[in-house]
Amino acid sequence: MSTPPPCTAIGRQCTALKVTLRIGSLDEGDTSLDHESTWLLGHTQHITFLDLWEGEGDLYVDAVLHVPCRFLSREDGTARCAAYGYEAPAVTPRRRTQLRQLNGDWFNLVNRRRMVTRRLPAPAQPRRALPVLAGAESANPCADAPCRTADNRQGAACCRDLQVEIMCTRRQRTLEALVRSRRSPYLCKVSREGEFSIDAEMISACGYLEPGGVNCTLHGRTRADGRPAKPDLCSEWPGKQKVLHPGCVFGRRRRAAR
Repeated sequence: MSTPPPCTAIGRQCTALKVTLRIGSLDEGDTSLDHESTWLLGHTQHITFLDLWEGEGDLYVDAVLHVPCRFLSREDGTARCAAYGYEAPAVTPRRRTQLRQLNGDWFNLVNRRRMVTRRLPAPAQPRRALPVLAGAESANPCADAPCRTADNRQGAACCRDLQVEIMCTRRQRTLEALVRSRRSPYLCKVSREGEFSIDAEMISACGYLEPGGVNCTLHGRTRADGRPAKPDLCSEWPGKQKVLHPGCVFGRRRRAAR
């Protein structure tokens, strides 16, 4: 068991952490940052996103990561820390409502580095549209894929996990310890590559997914200026040689035993 963070009592840090996430450099321009921000702020299942802001040439967003500490247990209305033995009444933290899909063709998404509400009409369909053949390039090959995330939930794994950059200097030892103590696999693979931030992987499903959790409601929709509403990094199928989720249709197929 890893070293527990230096806590002195049961508190908010046991169930969630408020952090700052880096989105990207302002040098990338609005087009790129709008795509990256819409993608990141779409993953609302276990993350509450707060304010977008700019500083020192980068775009950031404050957020609350709703992943409990691995040392926390709850039983009969009591929260208990397995590391220090602290106890307190178990409290379920309140969460801010953060819808991404609204009624009809209305959505919340990032435009010019700000969260806005926009009407995005559905793409027009030909009157006599032919059905999409199974295996065709225009089909969604992920629809029936047996892929799964590390919590063994199946379907659209790449829309339910993500990598985040958490701003945390080497001097912020308590914050880093709290991040590293989160419950795996919902927040895991924490690593430090530089002086000012740490990287981590989270499971947090995208709020733009249709019922069923596979297809994207932004697919085929465009912004008023003609740009695609769907983040560009969601529109490129991964390369065949890339390390992928278990069961991904783009992964290498095992050769049949002779």
